[in-house]
Amino acid sequence: MSSRFPKACVPVLVLLFLAIGPGASAPDSSQDLSAHARAILARAIAVDTHDDTPQRMLFENFDLGPRDPAGNIDIPRMREGSLNAIFMSIWTPGTIPVADATQRAFKMIDLVREQVEKHPGDLVLATTAADVRRARKEHKIAVLMGMEGGHMINDDLALLRKYAALGVRYLTLTHSVNDNWADSSTDKPVHNGLTPFGRQVVTELNRLGVMVDISHVSDKTFADALEVTRAPVIASHSSCRALCDAARNMTDDMMRALAKNGGVIQINFHAGFLSQEYADAAKNAPAAYKDKIAELDKKCGVDEACKVLGYQRLSDEATAAGQFPVVNWQRIVDHIDHAVKIAGVDHVGLGSDFDGAIMPRGMEDVSHYSRISEELIRRGYSDAEIEKILGGNTLRVMAKVEEVAKKMRGEN
Repeated sequence: MSSRFPKACVPVLVLLFLAIGPGASAPDSSQDLSAHARAILARAIAVDTHDDTPQRMLFENFDLGPRDPAGNIDIPRMREGSLNAIFMSIWTPGTIPVADATQRAFKMIDLVREQVEKHPGDLVLATTAADVRRARKEHKIAVLMGMEGGHMINDDLALLRKYAALGVRYLTLTHSVNDNWADSSTDKPVHNGLTPFGRQVVTELNRLGVMVDISHVSDKTFADALEVTRAPVIASHSSCRALCDAARNMTDDMMRALAKNGGVIQINFHAGFLSQEYADAAKNAPAAYKDKIAELDKKCGVDEACKVLGYQRLSDEATAAGQFPVVNWQRIVDHIDHAVKIAGVDHVGLGSDFDGAIMPRGMEDVSHYSRISEELIRRGYSDAEIEKILGGNTLRVMAKVEEVAKKMRGEN
C-alpha cells in the first residue's frame, strides 16, 4: 500500500476489499486508472522542460510533422502522450570554438521557429506562461526554447539579450565543461562557482525574464546562483543524487535550497541518472562496448543526433546481452517521489532529455508520457498534485520570473 494513504483510510480500504470480494475488480483497475489519468490530462498542462530535438533538425533536416520511426519526439507522438508544451534545447558542445557554437545556436533557434511556422495547426511559439495557457485552450502544442550552456553567450551580455529577444526562456549556466564564468558539475573547478561576471549574467537573466537553469552546474555554482538571483531558478533536467550518485543530479540539501528559493527540479529520464546499477555498469562496461562507442563517435563526427541514436542502440544491445541492467520507466516516478519528499510537491516537474539521452524501458518516446500520470495515481497522488508535477509548477516559476523582470525594468 502506498505510504501516501493516511492511516485513517486503512479501515475503509479493508472494508471496501471485503465488500467487493477477492474475485471482483478493484476500483483502481488498469482500465479505471487509464480513464482517471486521461481525465487529469484533459485538464492539466503538461510541460517538458528539456528536449534535444533541435539537433535532429540541424543535422538531419528533421521535420516534426510526420510520425518518425526513430528518436523520441514528433507531433503525432506528442499528441498521443498528451504533452502540451515543450522546451526545445538550443545546445552545442562546450568544447567547440565559441564562434562556431554561437553560429550553430542561432541556426538552431531559426530551425525551431521554422517548424512552428511550418505546422501552424499544431504548434505555436510561446515565450510566457500566458502563451502556454493560451496554446492549451487552442489545442496547440506550445514550443519554447531553452539554451543549454553559458558558453554560447561568448561572455557578452548583449548576445544574451539577442537570444532572449529571439525567444530563449532559460539559460543553463554551464554544460559538461566549465565556461569562462561558471564551474560545471563534470569538470575540474577553476572559478570556485560563479565569477563576478557570472553573477552579472544571473542578474541580467532576472532582468530579461529568462529563467536561470542550474542543471549541469557544480554545487558551488548552484549555491552562488541562489545567492544572487532575485527570481526562482529551475533544474531543467536533473534527478536525485540520493538515488543515483551522478554529479549531474541534485543532493537533498540542494533540493531543499531550491524549494526555499521557490524553484523547481524537473526530473531527467536518462537511464544513467535514474539507476545507480546502470550508471555503475556503464562506467565498468567491457572494453568491446567502449570500443563500439569510440567507433560510433568517429563515424558520427560532429553529428550529435547520430550519436544519441547510436548510444541508445548500443545500450539496448548491452542490456539484451545482460551487460547492463534493465531500467524500467517507473524509476522516473521513484525520483519524483524522492524529490516530493525532500522539496515538496510544489517544486517538482519533468524534463525528459528526449532526443538527448538513453531512455528507460517503457519510455522509449513521448507517446508514453501519460504513463507517468497513471503511476502517480497508483502511488496515491491527488489530481491537483499530479497537475502541479506535470506542468503547473513550471508555469508558476515562469510567471514569477516574468513578474520579477518587470519590476527590475520598472514596468510595474
